[in-house]
Amino acid sequence: MSTLPYRSALIIGAGPGISGALTRRLRAENIPVVIAARNIDKLSALVDETGAIALPVDASEAGEIEALFAETDARIGAPEIVIYNASGRVRGPIAELDAAEVGKALAVTALGAFYTVQQAAKRMVPAAKGAILLTGATAGVKGFALSAPFAMGKFALRGLAQSAARELMPKGIHVAHFVIDGGVRAAHRADPADAPDSTLDPDAIAQSYIDVLRQHRSAWTSEIELRPWVEKF
Repeated sequence: MSTLPYRSALIIGAGPGISGALTRRLRAENIPVVIAARNIDKLSALVDETGAIALPVDASEAGEIEALFAETDARIGAPEIVIYNASGRVRGPIAELDAAEVGKALAVTALGAFYTVQQAAKRMVPAAKGAILLTGATAGVKGFALSAPFAMGKFALRGLAQSAARELMPKGIHVAHFVIDGGVRAAHRADPADAPDSTLDPDAIAQSYIDVLRQHRSAWTSEIELRPWVEKF
């Protein structure tokens, strides 16, 4: 039996890192999970391990997000937990960036998040219940050189989270924005031997998401920053 007050989950922008860790934690709580990504072939191992359902989606397209929610409704019921992890990146000097590529990156990071929150709200508001968790980054707090599109998208995501929280929390829907302030550990990027725990452990990140999902509504978190103990402020 789950210790969480929710019965179903949808993760958009799924991959082996944060999303993979979250899928394992939610499935351990006996919560059915749909994981969605542009390329679901990369999710086959996670599906085999957890029993999650993988569905394809281009998060930058409103119609595809709408169809994803409809298919999720049919597979596991209306999702009571919705997590948006998708983002687009284009790096380079501002004067040299391709405008079309910048637009695509913003469409994934910002517009895709809006489409997702909109579809989640359509289901959660009538039920007066749900949780929407948005995965941000350091770039949503301070923009770095050569990374303007990522900063633009993550600043927009943070603004969406703040607005949605003020609108939806009084209606029983928990909205939280997570600032992932540091590099996330991965199989191809292990911590140096002389600097253990200098990157964020995906399992530790997932634990924080689960802790937020367990919060009582009298003390809901709307934003949380997660950083390694050695990360500079």
